[in-house]
Amino acid sequence: MTAREAGGIPSKAGSTDEGPCEDLDPMTSSSDKARFPGPRGVSTLSDRQAMVLRALVATYVGQAGPVASTTLARRMPTRLSPASIRNTLGELHALGLIDKAHASAGRVPTAAGLRVFVDLLLEVGDLGPRHRRMLDREFDGVEPEAAPRSASQMLSDHTRQLGFVVAPRVERLCLQTIHLVPVASSRVLAVLVARNGAVIERLIDGLDPISPRELERIQAALAARVEGRTLVGLKRLLEGERDGMRGEADAFLRRVWRLGLSACEGPDRAAADELVIATRLALLDQPEFANPERIRGLFTALETHERLIGLLHRIADPEVAAPGTGLSIALGDELGEPALRDCALVAVPYGEAEVDEVPSGGGEAGRALGVLGVIGPQRMDYGRILPLVRYCSELVTRKLRA
Repeated sequence: MTAREAGGIPSKAGSTDEGPCEDLDPMTSSSDKARFPGPRGVSTLSDRQAMVLRALVATYVGQAGPVASTTLARRMPTRLSPASIRNTLGELHALGLIDKAHASAGRVPTAAGLRVFVDLLLEVGDLGPRHRRMLDREFDGVEPEAAPRSASQMLSDHTRQLGFVVAPRVERLCLQTIHLVPVASSRVLAVLVARNGAVIERLIDGLDPISPRELERIQAALAARVEGRTLVGLKRLLEGERDGMRGEADAFLRRVWRLGLSACEGPDRAAADELVIATRLALLDQPEFANPERIRGLFTALETHERLIGLLHRIADPEVAAPGTGLSIALGDELGEPALRDCALVAVPYGEAEVDEVPSGGGEAGRALGVLGVIGPQRMDYGRILPLVRYCSELVTRKLRA
C-alpha cells in the first residue's frame, strides 16, 4: 500500500522501489503520474522524473553521499541516455526535490524530495516469513510488561537506528486485581495489578480508621469491580454507582467508592510520558553523526523530549492513525526540534486500550497503549525499516493481549 493509504502523521508511508529488500514480500507500483502537494506549487511528477528520483534516493541511501549521473545511469530500471538523465535531474532540481552538495559533487535528495519519495514513490511490503520467525523466536521468552522495552532494543539491533518506545499510559492498561495494604490508621496503599504485569501504587490519605476485617471486605468488593477494566472504566463505574444510589448506600458502600475512586487518581503523568531509548550506540555507525557536536545536540534533544512526545501522542490518537497499522514518518523540521532537523522518525502505535463502558462517540475507544519506532538520519533505508517497525508493533500488541 502507498503512503497515503497507510495512515498516520505527519505523513503515511509505504514500501520501496529501491530494488528488492532481503526477506521482504515484494510489491509493485503502477501509477501514470505521481501527485503530491509539492514545493513551488508543483503537483505532479512525470514517469521519468519519478523513476530518476527513485533511483537517486536508492543510491543515496546505499552510498551515503552525493550520486553522480554516471552512477545513476547504472541504477535505472529502464535505460536512459546521459542527456535524458541530466535533463531530468535539472527538472527535479528546479522542483526543489534534489540539490548538489557543492559545485563538483553529485546530487542528493532534499528534505522535500525525500518527503515526495516516502509519500508517493515508496510502497511497503510485508516482512518475509523467515525474518518474522526470527523475530518471533527473539520475542518468545519476553514477559508482557517488558514487551515494549524489548521491542525498542530489537528495533535498534535490527535497523542500526535508535529504537524507542513510549511506555503505555497506566490509565489505558487493563486491570486484573487490587490489593489494599494498611500503612497507618488513616492511610492505605492501593496496589493495582494490570494484566500485563504492571503495578500501579496509590497512597490514600485522610481515611477514618478501618479494621483489617473491613479492609478485606472493601478489597474483595473492589476486586470484583476492577477485573477487566481500565482505571478510566473503573472510575466511571464507581461514579455511576455512587450517583445512582445517592442517599441509599450504607457506610460500607460509601467506603468502597471512596477508596476505589481515590485509587483511580494519582500523579502518573511523568511515568505515562516515559520515552525509552534502547541504545545510543547504533547512531555512531552513521556518517551523518560523525560530528561530536551534532550527536551531542541529538542526545540532548532526546533527553528533553517534550516536543517529540507531543508528536508521538498524536500518532497514537485514533483520529490520526489506526492502532497497530498506522505507520508514520516525520522528516527534519516536522519533528519540531532544531537538533533533530537532520533526522527522520518512523513510528507506529502498539496495543489498544481496553474499551469498558465507553460512551458512544468518545472516551478511550480505539486508543493505542503507546508508540514505538526508530529515529535515525533522513538517509535511512525506509523500504527495509518500515516493515520491521510495523511487525514489532504487532509482536508487542499480541504479547500484551496474551
